[in-house]
Amino acid sequence: MLGLMQDQPLLISSLIDFAQRHHADAEIVSRRVEGDIHRSNYGLIAQRARQVANALDALGLQAGERVATLAWNGYRHLEAYFGVSGSGRVLHTLNPRLHPDQIVWIANHAEDQVLCFDMTFLPIVKAIHSRCSTIQHYVAFCDADKLPADSGIPNLQSYETLVRAQPAHYKWPALDENAASSMCYTSGTTGHPKGVVYSHRSTVLHAFACAMPDVLNVSARDSVLPVVPMFHVNAWGLPYACAMTGAKMVFPGPAMDGKSIYELIEAEQVSFAAGVPTVWQMLLSHMGQGALRFSSLKRTVIGGSACPPAMLAAFNDVYGVEVLHAWGMTEMSPLGTVCTLKNKHLALDESEKMQVRVKQGRGMFGVDMKIVDEDGAELPWDGKAFGDLLVRGPWVLSAYFKNEGGTPLVDGWFVTGDVATIDPDGYLQITDRTKDVIKSGGEWISSIDVENIGMAHPAVAMAACIGMKHPKWDERPVLVAVKKPGAEVSRDELLAFFEGKTAKWQIPDDVIFVDAIPLGGTGKMQKTKLRDMLANYQLPAH
Repeated sequence: MLGLMQDQPLLISSLIDFAQRHHADAEIVSRRVEGDIHRSNYGLIAQRARQVANALDALGLQAGERVATLAWNGYRHLEAYFGVSGSGRVLHTLNPRLHPDQIVWIANHAEDQVLCFDMTFLPIVKAIHSRCSTIQHYVAFCDADKLPADSGIPNLQSYETLVRAQPAHYKWPALDENAASSMCYTSGTTGHPKGVVYSHRSTVLHAFACAMPDVLNVSARDSVLPVVPMFHVNAWGLPYACAMTGAKMVFPGPAMDGKSIYELIEAEQVSFAAGVPTVWQMLLSHMGQGALRFSSLKRTVIGGSACPPAMLAAFNDVYGVEVLHAWGMTEMSPLGTVCTLKNKHLALDESEKMQVRVKQGRGMFGVDMKIVDEDGAELPWDGKAFGDLLVRGPWVLSAYFKNEGGTPLVDGWFVTGDVATIDPDGYLQITDRTKDVIKSGGEWISSIDVENIGMAHPAVAMAACIGMKHPKWDERPVLVAVKKPGAEVSRDELLAFFEGKTAKWQIPDDVIFVDAIPLGGTGKMQKTKLRDMLANYQLPAH
């Protein structure tokens, strides 16, 4: 016996239709590449998304063909999000922070047909266009008068000219909800990046999950600032969740420094912001120097890499902002867990609550997870046993684009490459990446735990822990640290800071001070590059 419900596909076009019908005047505010503040709303975004769809028809693009973007967070990028996917094409967000050679490889592998880009990235496009074999059309996110006189780029068009020439009426096609809607390439793998292809169904289900109260709690009462780039796993799904709920959106454009972000938060009365720890480090530094306060910000989600407890405490204790510690992956659309408290935690004192908040959180409905040992046997959720983390769910990938790297699944579970514990309440704590965990004398040391202690020192701006070969202990931890501007701390002082905060054998053998720790395109520390930098380093003799 089957249910007697209507069978309507879950499509991205339905999100922007809903936003237009019920929240047409909800604002979309963008700091543009041009430098000014631009104001739009869901009604206008929906209209222009249809014009984008008509423009793609005029260019002769077929269903399923890829439209790439090299762009900041802004209203034009948002229009492309809905116009491209809604019309049956596949939105492919390219990461401009990658090396040009990688961008070329990714664009060719994805077989992109169109490239839309912000003028900031014109130098990149000039450097790569002759090597991008499948791209037929180049569209600059600007007015015609902003186009360079002689770019040397074939078929270069102004986005505004292209879109404004199109009618505002467009009937969205009734697609299969399992059709591809967008794709991102993950930088978290060895060798060439791998393509992750999202479907309309997975994207809409993920948007539902994002908006849930125990996840990101997005509503029509929010003013949302996605500092996380729209080229980084679709800004963690926020463009879709905000359209689904009618939340105001505030886009920072290219201005990602602490001062610009703070000014935008205050000017637009942002209540909820999302970003990686490196961005919030700049924001907190700017606020600390100017003794500034927030007037509207209530919560922030921090993901991409582990949030240092010192940062979490600063937001919570100093500025009264709730931090939602989160974990996920490109392969997971990306949300996997978010750290919100349960009713049982409300009676705890602040230090006990903090012990919960530093974890990556608990899975939402739609994400199943487990930890296994080296033999694949499932480990208990006791908060102590740690093993390889595996996940599955309707927005978790089943295979990489073109089946690169073979199957990523084991018995239907995706192998994340993270090492973790899960406590009896279901709270996940990432202890390391499989490739970064340090084995010393047969015992495991979490590099994240060591980094968090180092980051808690008032003179340290950033810290990375890596394992270095040791003749007796196999590996020993070494802390690589960046000092805050004007701050001083010696090697011995920083090592002494670890005393009493972790087991003696887990204290680093050495501290190396550097001017900067290499970061990847998504703001994560690149420990492979750090190891290359320290290839000739020798541990101090004991």
